[in-house]
Amino acid sequence: MTDDLRGAPREPGSQWYDGEAGPIVRPYAMTGGRTRPAPTGVRFDLIALVTLDPAAPGAEDDAALGPEHRALVDLCRTETQSVAELAAGTDLPVGVVRVLLGDLLELGRVTVTRPVPPAQLPDERILREVIEGLRAL
Repeated sequence: MTDDLRGAPREPGSQWYDGEAGPIVRPYAMTGGRTRPAPTGVRFDLIALVTLDPAAPGAEDDAALGPEHRALVDLCRTETQSVAELAAGTDLPVGVVRVLLGDLLELGRVTVTRPVPPAQLPDERILREVIEGLRAL
């Protein structure tokens, strides 16, 4: 075995293997060189919630997806997850997860719920008045 520039051992003749980290795959290889989500132009906030679409094709159709796509679908199968949770669960950079989620959204595999901006939330004072009014009935 030989060492790379950092001193990490690697398999002889293999430039894409790091003895400590395992196989090295560059992020752009997972996204086909894309840096933005699919052409729909959807922006995935870190706290946007991703759910597996109930009308999505079954697991037998997952063979057409890449391994990273399947990992995201598998995480969403158990429960709704945020974009940040998916990135942590797959150990992929957030930018890569956003591009892959764009693919899954276009394929109809997932749905995305964006957080409500604070300016659009109802005022707490109004909600308290409604509760007091209902109690008065």
